Amino acid sequence: MLDAVRRIVQALHETSRWAEKHLGVTGAQLFVLQTLAESPRLSLNELAARTHTHQSSVSTVVARLVERGLVVRGVGADDARRLELRLSAEGRRLTRRAPNMAQHRLIQGIERLSASRRRALATSLDTLTKAMAIGDRTPAMLFDDTKRRARKVSRHE
Repeated sequence: MLDAVRRIVQALHETSRWAEKHLGVTGAQLFVLQTLAESPRLSLNELAARTHTHQSSVSTVVARLVERGLVVRGVGADDARRLELRLSAEGRRLTRRAPNMAQHRLIQGIERLSASRRRALATSLDTLTKAMAIGDRTPAMLFDDTKRRARKVSRHE
């Protein structure tokens, strides 16, 4: 069982390192960019649902992508009250150069499981996180190491 967990974490880590080395974005940022490339003009809540991530975690990643000019916020085409996210031209160029992130493959793998197996897996993982005393944490996006980087920068200032 631990070997299976190691293989999953290794695949996630490898694609995240590739994104940082070759594109200058975190794995979480590339995952968001690729999700927006697949489904342009998503609201923040829709993006959170597509990435299976808490809205507050996605919001943090999106804010950094907007700052870098890779994502643009705009009003909805059909509803001016709706805030939509889309890739900028630079964001589209970047995603075209990237391989499919392991997060996408993980989600696709889970979605291929039968409903009963997905429920059993979710229950087992929930039980495991509670046994590890980490079940109450709001998780950040996978391999979004911005907080770690911010601590490094503040130590060097």
